[in-house]
Amino acid sequence: MTTSRVGETRRMLSKVPEVTVWFWAIKILCTTVGESFADWINTTLGVGLNLTAALFTVVLAAVLAWQVRLDRYVPVVYWLTVVVLSVTGTLYTDILTDNLGVPLALSTSVFAALLAVVFGVWFAREKTLSIHSIVTVGREMFYWLAVLVTFALGTAAGDWTLDATGWGPGTSVLLPAGLIAAIAVGWRLGANAVLSFWLAYILTRPLGANLGDWFASPRVDHGLGVGTAGTSVIFLAAILATVVFLTRTRADVIDADQRPRTTAPTGNPVRERIMLGYYAIVAILAGALLVWAAGQPHAASANEEDGSPTPATAAPGQVSAHFPLVEVAKFRTITQDTQALVQAGKQAEAKARITDLETAWDRDEAGLKPLDGSAWKLLDSQIDEVLHAVRAPHPDPATETRSLATLLATLG
Repeated sequence: MTTSRVGETRRMLSKVPEVTVWFWAIKILCTTVGESFADWINTTLGVGLNLTAALFTVVLAAVLAWQVRLDRYVPVVYWLTVVVLSVTGTLYTDILTDNLGVPLALSTSVFAALLAVVFGVWFAREKTLSIHSIVTVGREMFYWLAVLVTFALGTAAGDWTLDATGWGPGTSVLLPAGLIAAIAVGWRLGANAVLSFWLAYILTRPLGANLGDWFASPRVDHGLGVGTAGTSVIFLAAILATVVFLTRTRADVIDADQRPRTTAPTGNPVRERIMLGYYAIVAILAGALLVWAAGQPHAASANEEDGSPTPATAAPGQVSAHFPLVEVAKFRTITQDTQALVQAGKQAEAKARITDLETAWDRDEAGLKPLDGSAWKLLDSQIDEVLHAVRAPHPDPATETRSLATLLATLG
């Protein structure tokens, strides 16, 4: 037996799980954690994007080395690697967008091209892209590189979609969920299994990220108000429970006598070509939906959503004339503090301080609203815009500064 042949047969057990409902459930949980945990460390804890990315790159190297050293699929190690890859891929995309100013359309295109290159080289060397053929170190490295790029691509494409459409956290979940359902239908009808797998795998990233945003976003932004820390804890606990279950039951382990052949089985070529047309139609319809949504007016506040008009600015002295000066001063002080924190780059402290404004405003609503309904409505709209800007998953300093300055001008 040649040395090359020894290298090919050295790892005979599959290094990946069987693709079952458990696989997809835990994959979505991992992508949700990638979004919420990265935001929590970067923004809430105030570690900063670059340092957080550097830390997770080191963690990724250590976890990936642990995974590669194993000779079989071990649920705890495998899914820990996926979680760390999810966080790291998210951070790399955020650096391009937030720190380097790379447009999301460009980063999406670059990551898509990079993924195509990875798949091209992988197939040229191994003659298969099936994850059931991950039985050698070389194939495993291609697999993890592809996974990392899919996380980065999914992050960029998901954020680009949200920016273009202006969809809220809950609504944004529906498109990737619908596309994954369409892919499942295509697979059942005879579409190429490997293509279907990787298409769904990419789409789980925006689905999980949007789920994370929905859970973490405040209720004023139509989220569930759980927060990034709470969301991370909930989904990490769900991942841990699922991994413990899989470890005990071995429900997703491919046994030695069940391992797939080196090359993926051939499907029905005619049916696969037909289903390629089906996927093309689904892609066209999704693109048309995005174009339509991008052309619709994007709601900016609750007042706009219920159709009630609000003045763009307050008349001189209107707020101070009808509201108690001590209350106006309190709101102004909190807003000024938040503005100073934003300008100093202390995003975590700014988010904490702006919560004081939300609490004070809600507490005083019953007493202030009857005094001047139009002024109250204006301030309520502007405070909502400030809360949305400061608590955004990826805060834009220019938007934060503009919304805070507008509120301060109104408060006088």
